[in-house]
Amino acid sequence: MTNTKVDVVILTQNSERLLSECLSSVYENVPVNNLIVVDGYSTDRTLKIVKEFQERYGNVILIQDKGTRGSARQKAISSVKTDWFMFVDSDVILCAGWFAKAEKLTKNNVGAIWGIEIWSVLKNMKVLKLFERITLKIFQSRGGTHDLLVRRGAIEGISIPFHLHTYEDSYIKSWICRNGYEVMPVYDPYCIHYRPEKVWTVKQSIGFIASDLKFAVRHPQLILSYAFYTVIVLYQNLLKNLKAQRLK
Repeated sequence: MTNTKVDVVILTQNSERLLSECLSSVYENVPVNNLIVVDGYSTDRTLKIVKEFQERYGNVILIQDKGTRGSARQKAISSVKTDWFMFVDSDVILCAGWFAKAEKLTKNNVGAIWGIEIWSVLKNMKVLKLFERITLKIFQSRGGTHDLLVRRGAIEGISIPFHLHTYEDSYIKSWICRNGYEVMPVYDPYCIHYRPEKVWTVKQSIGFIASDLKFAVRHPQLILSYAFYTVIVLYQNLLKNLKAQRLK
């Protein structure tokens, strides 16, 4: 890279739960030029946390957007100034040395590098290796922005459709590939994804499963992979209910 510092984009909306830990992992493991926060008018402590990091580092750009994740990412991209930049989700923790590991992979034909996301509930489970293989396979079709390092030239001219509140990450991946670049998913670097507790409720589990299976129907080769995700979601929901019953 000609410029080792990179802009980092984070979308927030009532993201106080893990935001401080997430941003700390970014500043510890990435040479941040500017932290670009696109906030959906949060009403919790999100903006206070963002202000604390601005006071500490002095390089935070805050943008507020009432639209979708698609419009938020588009606004963020317009504010990027560095040759490479990162998308980081507000509920992930980057591994130690994230950027140093990814930088070694930035060859001329590479347009983006995605570090695998590991669900926090699976960190010590025997199925972790299988989960990682399946997650990598799904990314190759769907994309992801949990911790994505992007070459700015690879997304030149992109216009993310406003209606894409989900699957905007798939649109970004497809755009990069259409421009002739490789999008590289890797096992290391990686991030730990701390999905919110509400994901493991019955209502949210059904919505999560329905959304993933809808994508799998359009990509039949991924049906078994998403079926595995479904089993994990249902299992975690069962554990949550059993734990709640014991506490009664």
